[in-house]
Amino acid sequence: MKRLFLALAVAGLNAIAADDSLVTFDGGIGVDPASGVTSTGSAALNIVRGVSPGGFPWQISRLRATVEVGGRIHLEGRGLLLTGGNAIGTTGGQRVFATLFCGPATTASAHSSSPTGVALEANGNFRIDDLLTPPPPEAILTSDQFEIVVEFIAALHSASTFAYVV
Repeated sequence: MKRLFLALAVAGLNAIAADDSLVTFDGGIGVDPASGVTSTGSAALNIVRGVSPGGFPWQISRLRATVEVGGRIHLEGRGLLLTGGNAIGTTGGQRVFATLFCGPATTASAHSSSPTGVALEANGNFRIDDLLTPPPPEAILTSDQFEIVVEFIAALHSASTFAYVV
């Protein structure tokens, strides 16, 4: 089975210490799979937090996530669809799981939901309610040190990345 990646670092991030919430995410912006052109004329891949992009861009209409102290994640995505290739406007039959990166980009720790993932509905909607492994640190970091990555798992489509930048 081939792995596909969707990176999501979300704008509107709030690190909060009240109740059991460690961090919340609400909304975001996308990034293309290529970040430019190299001197040889090939595409410069847009690698986000070590997650390599694929050949086609994705869009997402809505994303909300809460990560609790202890690692429980509640994530809801709406309208996650391909925006290029022959499968444009579809989910490409993907499954997704989430990874929370904590800390500066160069030294961030990764905390993932089950890599089995959840299936995207035909309209691109999905929900992840799971425990992150390993649990994230309980110390509240500054709000610019969190990023959520939703990774695709697929059998037939080439890899794609949709990245959100805080």
